[in-house]
Amino acid sequence: MNQPPPGSVPQTKLYLEGRYRKLVRDLPQTVFYCPECKGHPRRRKKCQRCEGFGKLTRDSVQELVAWVATKEFGTRKQKFHGAGREDIDVRMLGRGRPFVLELANARNTDIDLAELEAEINRRNEGRIEIEGLHYAAKERVVILKETPHAKAYQALVELESAIELSAFDEHLNKRIVVAQKTPDRVAHRRADLTRERWIELTAVEAVEGSEGRRFLITLNTQHGTYVKEVLSGEGGKTDPSLTGLLGVPSRCVELDVLNILEAEGAAPAKPRERPPSFGSGLA
Repeated sequence: MNQPPPGSVPQTKLYLEGRYRKLVRDLPQTVFYCPECKGHPRRRKKCQRCEGFGKLTRDSVQELVAWVATKEFGTRKQKFHGAGREDIDVRMLGRGRPFVLELANARNTDIDLAELEAEINRRNEGRIEIEGLHYAAKERVVILKETPHAKAYQALVELESAIELSAFDEHLNKRIVVAQKTPDRVAHRRADLTRERWIELTAVEAVEGSEGRRFLITLNTQHGTYVKEVLSGEGGKTDPSLTGLLGVPSRCVELDVLNILEAEGAAPAKPRERPPSFGSGLA
């Protein structure tokens, strides 16, 4: 249903839920404000870090979706809520990552969401795709942000020295518990803790022409796992790591999220067959 109930007012909040796929490696999920000036209109004018732009990237998944949606709904006020997030240089593939776009003070509510979805995809071809756009209840925001999900990844890994493909055999399809200290790259925004997480190496393929030094590795990981550090070990801050298991220093060259899984690593639930009624998304 794409029309608001009689008597609705402009202050009503709307919640649009869907999934996004990120097809490029230079795109953050949400607005990437400059850490120095925080994007403040006055402070950014003299900021050398962002050269007055206020952001460190031109756009984000949030902005690419919201620029189209806010224009159609007649509002500038929006928030983007994702079921977790991937690094800026990591693609989000498969069925995509669930998200909710929150819109406030919408002046237009007679919007065909199928047409809106198609327009977002048309404008952002090759960069992002969204699917399953439908109205949702406010409670979906908390559910998406707080429900833990395992992830399926594929990583292109490069080793310091060549090994045989068979070296991976004893580690395949086994749940391995790793202890991870907070990585250096997120230490500015994460508490300095040691976290236990599980990983499962599910498939390994040698990259042709790499002479045993590059491999495509598919793995499942528990919610909150720092995957790049699982592969490199970061000097022992993740133990065990792929580096430790193989006895050869390794690094992650490229990383893709293949799927958002259920908490224990099961296949993702089937998509909703029909959206909820419009009224359930009003707050």
